[in-house]
Amino acid sequence: MRLLVVMAAFSAALPLAGCIQPLYAPAGFGLDSAPLAAELHSIAVDEIPQRLGHYVRNELIFGLNGTGSQPPPRYRLMVVLRERVQTPILDTVTGRATSATVIVDAEYRLVTIPDEVEVTKGIAFNVASYDRFSNRFSNVRAARDAEIRNARVIADSIRTRIATVLATRLSPVPAPAVVRY
Repeated sequence: MRLLVVMAAFSAALPLAGCIQPLYAPAGFGLDSAPLAAELHSIAVDEIPQRLGHYVRNELIFGLNGTGSQPPPRYRLMVVLRERVQTPILDTVTGRATSATVIVDAEYRLVTIPDEVEVTKGIAFNVASYDRFSNRFSNVRAARDAEIRNARVIADSIRTRIATVLATRLSPVPAPAVVRY
């Protein structure tokens, strides 16, 4: 009986054996063995104003092309950031905020360089909190650390979304049809 259950499980999983492909893995053994990595390397990230923009841009450049090589760009990534700080908790004695929350929204758009055709766009966001103290310099450093944490998460989210879109564009296998019951 147990052997029959194991055989049924294997026979049910057999059609799915070749469906799973790692996102960043090389597709073959030839010279063009990593087409997705080559596409990610060819994304030029536009300048993003402000200190937070500097952090996000550096994280994106490293995440998309951490090799240091500079292939000719085929895509252009534009990012617009909106940052706001909320202080949800106040000390009733001093009237000062005891914590703060940094909320960042990043609206991104990826276009091809020669003809400006939009490949993908979207909004990534993150929230990071930090404690506030009576020391002013501690608060400045804690706020900057929260910005850096936001920048890392937002850059990683944008990179993953772009990689998913480019992987589906490069994939020779069509996406499976959705079966509805």
